[in-house]
Amino acid sequence: MFALRLVRTFRPTALAQRSLVAGAAGAVGFLLLSALSYAVAHPDRPGAALSRLLWCAVPLLACVQFAASAARTDPCVRPREGLDAVGMGPARLPLLAAVSTALSCTAGCALALLAFTGLREGLGGAPPAGAAAELLGSGRELPRAAVATLLAVPPLAAAAASAVATRLRALPSARTAAQPRTPPPAPVGLPWGVAVTAVGLAVETYAADRAASRPGPDVPLPGSLDGLGPGVVGGWLLITLGLVLAGPGLVHLCGLLLAVGRPGALRLLSGRALREEAPRVGHSLGMLCAVAAGALATARLYGAPGGGPAAGPLTVLGTAVVVVCAVAGALSAAAEFRAARASATDGLRRVGVPRRALRAAAALRVAALLAVLAPLAWLIAELAALPLVR
Repeated sequence: MFALRLVRTFRPTALAQRSLVAGAAGAVGFLLLSALSYAVAHPDRPGAALSRLLWCAVPLLACVQFAASAARTDPCVRPREGLDAVGMGPARLPLLAAVSTALSCTAGCALALLAFTGLREGLGGAPPAGAAAELLGSGRELPRAAVATLLAVPPLAAAAASAVATRLRALPSARTAAQPRTPPPAPVGLPWGVAVTAVGLAVETYAADRAASRPGPDVPLPGSLDGLGPGVVGGWLLITLGLVLAGPGLVHLCGLLLAVGRPGALRLLSGRALREEAPRVGHSLGMLCAVAAGALATARLYGAPGGGPAAGPLTVLGTAVVVVCAVAGALSAAAEFRAARASATDGLRRVGVPRRALRAAAALRVAALLAVLAPLAWLIAELAALPLVR
């Protein structure tokens, strides 16, 4: 109830962000229900059902990452004197963030259930037929326990990620207050992210080789949710997770590269800012890099001889969720970066630093990120598409 009252005080931008989180969770819930319907309607195709369920994990990961990024900039979880008076101090703000995110995601999943049920029963009174019946798995009753379990996954995962993100938000500032002259430590997730990405590429290559060695047609392209086997889909999921884990380390690496050699004041300022804010913006930029790699890999696959089948509606929906969540998460991370650097920027202006120099520093940070993340996305895309087009 307290979280709902705080929502009434939100600005339009914050309400739009909450609505976007709810919409993303609802779309993921719709995809999960579609995977369940397919499994119930086709018990003789466990491999295809597993592939559809694994495809849902990619938009789920994007939705969870965006929910965590949105929670870090949520006005209701910022320390305020009024919250301290009602017992919501900094130690209990993660709980408030988790409840607020869970409410938004639950509302989205409830709407997804209503929409999915209405489509299965037929909006005009007649049940769907043909491709629509195959898509929705109509004619079979869904297990209620399975429906409740699947629809509980997006709210619980997003709430847990929001609580962790809110809890970790105060750690960089606390370290800076304790040691203002100590260089920011490197994030520990880069080696783990590289390892997970390498495992994902290995799993995808192994699965593609096994599928190609069997008698029959070549490995199909991802025109539908079950176009690829579970191994290839699981490999792509691990690649995405690895890039998200490696994101903070990559941003920190960009800051180190700016300070190589004998940097001037502009390079020192830009590099220091990237290293300090890498834990805040790294995961969102890692997800954006994964989306760019996926887009390049898909373009490579569909540009191969023979092309690929037309993408189905569920594939389009999942792709839209991933792209929207990645772009919105990057914009939210940029807003958080600007808010975190506001005091430092004001201090530089007071000592006489011109606005042109500050804009040049921002442009230099963007150029450094593009110089590192763009080639990485291209390399991952080439390695991911290679086992499927050779």
